[in-house]
Amino acid sequence: MKVIGSQFCVFCIDLIQPESKLVQPGQSLSIICRVSGYSVTAAYGTGWIRQSEGKSFEYIFHMWGTNGDLHKNNALKNKFSFSRDTSAGTVTITGQNLQPEDTAFYYCVRYIHSDTNHRQTCTNTQLELNVHDNVP
Repeated sequence: MKVIGSQFCVFCIDLIQPESKLVQPGQSLSIICRVSGYSVTAAYGTGWIRQSEGKSFEYIFHMWGTNGDLHKNNALKNKFSFSRDTSAGTVTITGQNLQPEDTAFYYCVRYIHSDTNHRQTCTNTQLELNVHDNVP
């Protein structure tokens, strides 16, 4: 099952993103997540994780709202970049030179603790990204 748990949820928030994207190998893609129920400048971290078929969650990165500190998975730092728009309440992930191995479910998540295993979302939103040669 490709759903992120909400075991640490204190109150419900909305992390709104599109349902799916399809790109060709070598292309770039930006995904916007609109945060609702808290501010991206609040004392939380907002970021991204992904889960490939049959694998566990893989941390990509997150940014703390109060000080803007950005934390990254060093193995993916050249693959993905991150930005936020505080006035729009959005966080954006951009993947460069995407390849079939980047096919996964991508999750916009909120962190409540510096331990990246303490993530929460009440909406369980997910985005399926497929990287294939034959894109209609």
